[in-house]
Amino acid sequence: MSTGTIFALSSGGLPSGVAVIRISGPECRAAVMQLCGAVPAARHASLRSIRNRNGEAIDQGLVLFFPAPRSFTGEDCAELQIHGGRATVAAVLGELGSIGDLRMAEAGEFSRRAFLNGRMDLVEVEGLADLIAAETEMQRRLAAEQASGGLSRLYDSWAKRLTYARAMIEAELDFADEEDVPGSVAASIWSDMHILAQDIFNHIGGARAGEIVRDGLKVVIAGPPNAGKSSLLNYLAQRDVAIVTDVPGTTRDVLHVDLDIGGYVVRLYDTAGLRETDDVVEREGIRRTHLSLEQADLVLLLSENDTTDWIGLLGNFTGPILRVRTKTDLSDETLPNSPVNVMISTKSGVGIDQLIDRMSEHLPSLDVGGSLALPTRERHRIGLETCRQHIQAALDNAAAGLDIQAEHLRLAGHALGRITGRVDVENLLDVIFSEFCIGK
Repeated sequence: MSTGTIFALSSGGLPSGVAVIRISGPECRAAVMQLCGAVPAARHASLRSIRNRNGEAIDQGLVLFFPAPRSFTGEDCAELQIHGGRATVAAVLGELGSIGDLRMAEAGEFSRRAFLNGRMDLVEVEGLADLIAAETEMQRRLAAEQASGGLSRLYDSWAKRLTYARAMIEAELDFADEEDVPGSVAASIWSDMHILAQDIFNHIGGARAGEIVRDGLKVVIAGPPNAGKSSLLNYLAQRDVAIVTDVPGTTRDVLHVDLDIGGYVVRLYDTAGLRETDDVVEREGIRRTHLSLEQADLVLLLSENDTTDWIGLLGNFTGPILRVRTKTDLSDETLPNSPVNVMISTKSGVGIDQLIDRMSEHLPSLDVGGSLALPTRERHRIGLETCRQHIQAALDNAAAGLDIQAEHLRLAGHALGRITGRVDVENLLDVIFSEFCIGK
């Protein structure tokens, strides 16, 4: 990504009451001077007329200037808060584009500069991206914890413990004859490394919960044709998402809606009916159903009778299942020893609340008032597991010598540093910052 001074609209879609245009880079001060006639005092909002190169007024708005390094990007940065009309914003952006080396920012470029200038680490950057995209309360809380540095502080504390352990080993190796160097590091560091390995192991155990909070609980609605799968999806979505008919095989593709249940995202998938068929298109739909089942956190297995071969429908799926008897408005009788977990009717609404309660049992149980310092991405989990494995290798290889143990601890610190972006992450940057919108 090239350097220079960048600008972009950083607020929402137009038209709007207020539009915020952000500028960052070495020519920021000169650009504000040219548009506004003067640069406001640092971090003070000032009402200014914004003019084009001919001195004609474009608009009037609040101007703020943040000198480096105390800005979001770590560079000289400014914000123009103007009226959010399309023509007004276009005129100001056009004027900025005509100044010197200024150019439009690329997606995520402001945040990338903040990372490169040490204002944020990668975990905080990812948290900021998640905070912008958050749609539920739990997503917001999880993202806010990461964006504010809560998770980074935890990882930094672990990195410091690893550094201290390595320093003690190096001291023993290099200065064993000095009186102020302990004769053995075992008592001073290895007990802490045992604790650290267990702390990381426990932390990794929260990765699944973090992924569910961030990405949603994936719930697949499966069952034979005409079991009421599409009707249930439409009922829960409160709109007609899927086509509902009495013709078997109507649903040919996988449809989904997102629900907010208790502040969590529950991603509900409607799938093609499971049966043997010669219809080529329907068979493709059934194949996609099985692909969805492989990724499901929970399956709602629907049938309108108690005699269904419930397990036979799901093939190799071994995850959690809720067996749902549908169309109970037509018949609410059940056979003795019925395998049904919930009985519902999308006509009358009977049993729907119970079904939602049963689905909620599969959501993570998190302390409402506590910290949400949880790993949320696969790369976090891999880095943490690699770190833990190297610590364990250092603990298990005492016979190999302190120099080998120190190397394992160095590799453990390296794996932890890759999570926050302290070391060797250049190949990750394009992927991470591509998640951002222009202007952020």
